[in-house]
Amino acid sequence: MPPRDTTRTAAGGSSQTADLPGAPDAPGGSGPAAASHTKPAPRVGRRGEGAWGWLFVSPMVVILGLFLVLPTLMALWVSLLNWDGQSNPFSGETKFVGLDNYRALLTQDGLDRTLFVTSLRNNFYYVLLTVPLQTILALGLALIVNQRMLRGRGALRTTFFFPSVTSSIAVSTIFLFLFQGSGAVNTLLSWIGVKGPNWFNDPRGILSLLLGGLGIVDPNNPSGTLANHSFMGLSWFEWLSGPSVAMCTIIVLAVWTTSGTFMLIFLAALQGIPRELEESAAIEGVNRFQMLRHVTLPALRPVLFLVLTLGMIGTWQVFDQVYVMSQGTPGNTTLTPAFLSYSSAFGDADFGQGAAIAFLLLALILTMTGLQRLALRERTARPRRKR
Repeated sequence: MPPRDTTRTAAGGSSQTADLPGAPDAPGGSGPAAASHTKPAPRVGRRGEGAWGWLFVSPMVVILGLFLVLPTLMALWVSLLNWDGQSNPFSGETKFVGLDNYRALLTQDGLDRTLFVTSLRNNFYYVLLTVPLQTILALGLALIVNQRMLRGRGALRTTFFFPSVTSSIAVSTIFLFLFQGSGAVNTLLSWIGVKGPNWFNDPRGILSLLLGGLGIVDPNNPSGTLANHSFMGLSWFEWLSGPSVAMCTIIVLAVWTTSGTFMLIFLAALQGIPRELEESAAIEGVNRFQMLRHVTLPALRPVLFLVLTLGMIGTWQVFDQVYVMSQGTPGNTTLTPAFLSYSSAFGDADFGQGAAIAFLLLALILTMTGLQRLALRERTARPRRKR
């Protein structure tokens, strides 16, 4: 007999139909149909995901390993050798000296340590002046070309950015002509009654010249405590005399050629600041300086850290301008660690010492970057514990 459909009437007048044998259960019911759900697709295990991930990144890992990690390890091995570049550094013919190359640069008195410390002093002043100047100039240019009511913004951006895309060798050659003894710079200075120096042949430090002009010290014949006491082979007068006149020309060149790139970075960050912040600050009646200090600069903190980090790394690695304009002269006052590493390896055929200088420079850059990140980190107030 076919199943009979029995209907029960509830107290409220609604009708309920009794479940028929073999009929599908309603959603949420307790029958066998409700208990059986669609089974999910089997998941790939963590090992499978890791294998597929390594498969996709393997081309880049191989490229980085061959052209970055492996050469770095080879250079580290060379820094432990006395190698002239003529034999195989991985054969038994090359003499293993261990840390002697590093000791000669850091602890042993001699010409090697004097030259290395001199290059560090020169590069320190180069970084100390170049990084703040190029950052301030780049931020100022970005603020100028970011004004909405400014006409010719595109032309100004191109003009400010053009030195950054010009060949550094070509720009350095032009600066050689500009800063000659009878060049355009000294000609312009003569128009206002100033006799310009012989820029690339003047080893005197600008701080010593300033103190000499005030009559405090004699920059040509220093005496006293600063001249009689030394640190790592250099007298305190040499440490504190500041960058030479020749180094100042390289600093001007670096600021002029790098500020355009950092201007674009700041400009992109400025255009990402919500206009609501500026409008609300304008409603509060703040002036431009307060707007820059309390609205713009806090919003630019991550970008400011990026610009300072890139600038510091680039200035510690300066090479091409020194190679073209001075090659360390006059009196090694424009010598930098990067150029010293090159000259030691390819000029003196001492590749072990050249590699050691490169790794000391790498350690210095990593240390300075860490300290800079620590100084510019965003400090948040710690929550107080409830007693």
